[in-house]
Parts: sequence; C-alpha cells; structure tokens
Amino acid sequence: MSYLPPNLRNDDANPEWMNKGDNAWQLISGTLVGLQSVPGLVILYGSIVKKKWAVNSAFMALYAFAAVLVCWVGWGYQLSFGDKFIPFLGKPDTALDQKFLLKQAFLGRFPNATMVYFQFVFAAITLILIAGAVLGRMNFYAWMFFVPMWMTFSYTVSAYSIWCPDGWLSKLGVIDYSGGFVIHLSSGVAGFTAAYWVGPRATKDRERFPPNNILLMLAGAGLLWMGWTGFNGGDPYAASIDASLAVLNTHICAATSLLTWLLLDILFFEKPSVIGATQGMITGLVCITPAAGVVQGWAAIIMGLMSGCIPWFTMMVLHKKIRLLKQVDDTLAVFHTHAVAGSLGGILAGVFANPRLGRIFYMVDYWPRYIGLFYGFHTGRTAAGFRQLSVQLVGIAFVIVWNVVVTSLICLLIRLVIPLRLSEEELNEGDDAVHGEIAYALWGDGQRS
Repeated sequence: MSYLPPNLRNDDANPEWMNKGDNAWQLISGTLVGLQSVPGLVILYGSIVKKKWAVNSAFMALYAFAAVLVCWVGWGYQLSFGDKFIPFLGKPDTALDQKFLLKQAFLGRFPNATMVYFQFVFAAITLILIAGAVLGRMNFYAWMFFVPMWMTFSYTVSAYSIWCPDGWLSKLGVIDYSGGFVIHLSSGVAGFTAAYWVGPRATKDRERFPPNNILLMLAGAGLLWMGWTGFNGGDPYAASIDASLAVLNTHICAATSLLTWLLLDILFFEKPSVIGATQGMITGLVCITPAAGVVQGWAAIIMGLMSGCIPWFTMMVLHKKIRLLKQVDDTLAVFHTHAVAGSLGGILAGVFANPRLGRIFYMVDYWPRYIGLFYGFHTGRTAAGFRQLSVQLVGIAFVIVWNVVVTSLICLLIRLVIPLRLSEEELNEGDDAVHGEIAYALWGDGQRS
C-alpha cells in the first residue's frame, strides 16, 4: 500500500533531470571527503603533536568543520558558486531556501542540496589544513574569528574564480581538477602567512615536538588517503569513466610519492621514517589533485616521483638555507606539503593534460584550451601547450598574492581585538591551561609535555 499523499508524485522526488547514480556517488564522495576531516585530520592532528597539545590541535579541526558549515549555507556557497556579482565573486545570499535546494545544480544531474554539501566539505578541509601551520600556539579564540573571516574573504574568491563557470580564471581555462589551487595552494600559503603573524611556538616545543602517538597518526593518515577517493573521484560531478580514472591516478601518484620520499630518507638519513613516508603520501595526493582526471597513468607516476622529490628537497634542504622559511614556524610544514606540492601539480597539469581527457571533463571541444605542453609538442600545437602552461602560472600567482594579502589583513584585524598567540603560561601548560582538559589521564613517562 502506498502512503504517498495524492498530490505527491514520484516525479516530484525523482525529476527527469536527476540521475540517481550520479546523485548517490556525489553524496558518497562528499562524505568520504568529510571523513578526511572528521575524524581523519582530527585524529592526525591530535596524535602528531606533543601530548600537551593533543586536545587543542584536534579541537581546532573539529571547530573549523562546524563553523564552516554554518557560514557556508549562510553565505559562503552563493559567494563561491552563485550568480555573478563581480568576475571573482558571486552575489551574497543564503543556500537554505527549499526551492533553491531542490533545483538542479549548476553542473551535474543532481540537486543543489547535494552540491552545497559536496562543496562544503572542500571548504571545511581547507581551513583545517591551515590550522596545521599554527598548531601549538595560536589563541583558540583568535582561531574562532579567523575561520569564518578567511572562508568569507579568501576561499570564496579562489573558488569562484577557478571553479565557477563565470569565474575569470575558469574562463581563461585554468585546469584545477579538484583543488590543487583552490584548496592546497591556498591553505599552504595562508597557513604559512598566518604562522608568520601568529609567531613561533615556545622554544622548547620548537626544538623538540615528538608525536604523542604515531600509530594513531597513521590511522588519521590512512583516512586521509582513502578519503581522497571521493576528493578527486567526485569532481566530474558524475559516476563516469573520468571519475574512475581520477581515482586510480590518485592512488598511483600517492603510492609512488610515498615510496620516493621513503627512499630519499633512507639514502640521506639512513632511517625509513614513518613520518617522512606520511609526508610523501600527502604530497603525492596533493600533487595529483589538480590533474587527476586529465592525465594518463604514466603521467601520474611521473608526478608521484616529482612530488616525492621536490617537496622533500624544499623541506629537508632549502628550508634550512632560506631565511624566511627558517624564521616562520610552520608546525606541520603545510607550506611544503600543500603550497609546494599544489603548485607543482598545477604546473604539471599544464604539461601533461591530455586534450581528449580535458574535453571529457570540461565537456568542450576547444583546442586552444586544456592541452598540456607535452601534447602540444606531440600534436604540433605548441602554442596551445605554452598557453595552457602560462594560464596555470597565472592561476598560481593569483592564488598566492590573494592569500598573502587577505590572510595578513585578517590576522592584523583580529590582533586589534584579541591576541593571535597564547600567553607564555598557556604555551608552557598546553591543553590544561587552554581548555581545562587533557588528552591522557595517565602519563606513561611521568611527563606532561
């Protein structure tokens, strides 16, 4: 017996434009990305820091996830993907109206409600990645102000410019398949900038900052790796062959990068570092993100080799030689793992982007765009290949400049109201002083730090 009211038809719940498979895959992908943050990065942050910062670090991630969602449905989504207001920003509006949520999304065969959810988890993880640069000393109250301000004035601009069809970089033809620019380059640059303004950790923390639980760190890292299936697999907005290719390329690049970083650690430091392998995994995932569904498998392997080498070199060699890098206390090396790896991936997308795959993903047949330099040489369209590479560099430059300026302004404004950095007493005590709570009731070694 049917319990549907007589005025409600099946077409109301499943309109002709909606594809149930695509809608289901999009919701699953969004949830996989959400799991990267909660519990993935919550666990990773809570375990990769000293014991006395476990609660604070995990809570910074959890708070950001919740705060971004409220801001996202309140105004963030429409600023990022709504009707055009200016070339790099949509009109401010809420994403809560039922008529809007049940209509077809701007791309894909599913409703706006699905798109709002899917895009939210990307915005949330970006803020959580920024937190990685300021763990162990940023005032939690300052963080509470920073999250909604940065999401509003920085993330929305990058998202609209690159991902919204009306965005100026989107029209220019920038390839950012799933957030190499919007998420990773943005978070890496913003995190490094915020770390500069917040200041360094306490001297003893900066000199020695061992993880309190490496096994839990690996569990968080594993959730991050597997969650990337939805991170890159969901961006075709369809359960398509391009989604399948993106997922496979993602894991190929991550594995290659992890092994490359591991071998470099063994070669130069004579120790197979678990933390180093985790860093290599992350740089591989970040590097493939802007190109996941527009490159072939052999290119994903090359990108994995390079993402295992170049961020390793900037972190292990250049970081000790360049004054600015030594001066800024970037707790989890977010600059290297996200800004450097994200830029590298964006550049390599401009080199290895397969024009056929680009046409499948972007649903266009426009040769001057979406053709990597390698294929430009191979097909005799050298000018188109150089054009794509130059467009990628323009996108990188814009994201860097915008995030340095906006993040600095936000930190300076917050500093007028509340200290960015914890007091010396709180820095010495950690979680107990900041939250009145500690992660471990029993200290196995008798030490509180």
